[in-house]
Amino acid sequence: MIVIRSRELRNVIRVAVPFAVIPAITLAGALVFDQKRHIIVSLAVAVMALLLFTAGFERKTTGSRRLVIVSVMTALCFAGRFIPFLKPISALTIITALYLGGEAGFLVGAMSAVLSNFYFGQGPWTAFQMLAWGMTGLFAGIFAEPLKCRKWLLLVYGALAGVGYSFFMDIWTVLWYGEGFSFKLYLGALFTAIPYTASYAASNVLFLALLAKPFGDKLNRIKTKYGV
Repeated sequence: MIVIRSRELRNVIRVAVPFAVIPAITLAGALVFDQKRHIIVSLAVAVMALLLFTAGFERKTTGSRRLVIVSVMTALCFAGRFIPFLKPISALTIITALYLGGEAGFLVGAMSAVLSNFYFGQGPWTAFQMLAWGMTGLFAGIFAEPLKCRKWLLLVYGALAGVGYSFFMDIWTVLWYGEGFSFKLYLGALFTAIPYTASYAASNVLFLALLAKPFGDKLNRIKTKYGV
């Protein structure tokens, strides 16, 4: 397990990787690289997500324990994609971020997308999914304290995260046509995706209402017991 010792370097990575490096890689994968190289783009995003995760801890033992928990949460997200219609991926990603930090949430969201797509189908859209779910976790970690204290706020965040995921993926829908970004086409994509957007928001609210407390209690006990 790699440990990044410099606090200044960790802070740079925490900002640059999710807000500049990964978005740049994602857009380059859609606009510059051949679509046959999409797996390389997804791998690059995965490596950056791991780098971001390592920037979130200072001690080797603590980081290793967090990685085990993150692996379990990622496996649960993977299994959750097989649930028809309503899927718990965003909710589990948010819960991970609330109790293990935004970097852990980003890693769970990103890895859930790329791993599950080995079954559901890899493509240039994978990097967009990795970034969308990753940012859902990252922002949940940033606003963890108010989200944990107010359940209604957590549910609102879940609904907004579902809408945001759909809006972001529709950027890929427009770029897929190969003519650059068209605002008119984007509005059309948003309109036709309304049923999916509603299902994403409803899924997040439902699973956060059901899972936030029991999973949160278990993660808190694990953190206390193992010093994570």
